[in-house]
Amino acid sequence: MVRILVFCINAQEHLEFTKGLSAVDEPDIWARTLDDQISLWIDIGEPAVDRVKKAARLAQAVRVYSFNSKSDVWWGQGREKFARLGVSIFRFQWESIQELAALLQRTMNLSVTITGDSAYIATEAGECEVSWVPLQIS
Repeated sequence: MVRILVFCINAQEHLEFTKGLSAVDEPDIWARTLDDQISLWIDIGEPAVDRVKKAARLAQAVRVYSFNSKSDVWWGQGREKFARLGVSIFRFQWESIQELAALLQRTMNLSVTITGDSAYIATEAGECEVSWVPLQIS
């Protein structure tokens, strides 16, 4: 569900999901230019600093969306190293992500409305609001 939400937040031409966990050399989501350059690399979770460093070399822009309950620890440990990489990092509140996950159904329609640093998600099963905090903007 977080991948879908992040896709909506970053919606643009040529944005697409990658193979995900089965392709460790690819991000979760990316946008490629017509000449096959990576214009946007998006990782979701708490990637290692080395992975983000590699992404910063390969892509014109890198964004990381963290959402785990231990996201604060990950950020605290890597903050100084990430600052040197010129990437953007955002954090979702874990409780909001749990609310979003609770709406998941096998087949579903969902509506996403984004305003500022917040998304309102509505489904047949219910609704929730998910906000994010920019930890580092590049």
